[in-house]
Amino acid sequence: MKKTILVLALVLGLFSANAQDGIEKGTILVEANTGNAMIGTTSFSFASSDGSTEYSLGLDGGYFIAENLALKAGLGYQGFNPDQGENVSAFSYRLGAKYYLANQFPITLDLTGASGDGAENFIGETPLWLGLGGGYAWFITDSISIEPGLRYNFSLNEDFSDEGIFQLNIGFALYF
Repeated sequence: MKKTILVLALVLGLFSANAQDGIEKGTILVEANTGNAMIGTTSFSFASSDGSTEYSLGLDGGYFIAENLALKAGLGYQGFNPDQGENVSAFSYRLGAKYYLANQFPITLDLTGASGDGAENFIGETPLWLGLGGGYAWFITDSISIEPGLRYNFSLNEDFSDEGIFQLNIGFALYF
């Protein structure tokens, strides 16, 4: 029992040692995330198998309209180069909000979609997702954080998919 209490105290100490004051109104946010290209994304990803390559590049930016609350927008580009067949590309967009609960636990809610020349041939339909995510912000400095988190994407286009997708992401954020 004493060991359990000691471990809990150490973990809580680590969380509180990383805590910072709230992110001020007027701060600009720039972030890059890992992700999955198949859902229409503003993140970085790369996959290659049997001569086919799939990748994505993107960034999100935001503006804190209140302490700990940012409105965000993002743009991304995805490409799919199959072993046999025509290359496909798509552009993605993301609009949403991010709130830092207790200055350290980011919660996001956003709308993500994709469209592009030939994208419908690759994915069948245009994806549209409502994403809800949460994680932990590890502030390395007052202006840089690493943010591992979980995200669930609810499909809003049943013609594309009627299933949601879980993601494990690692984000890198800069605050100006």
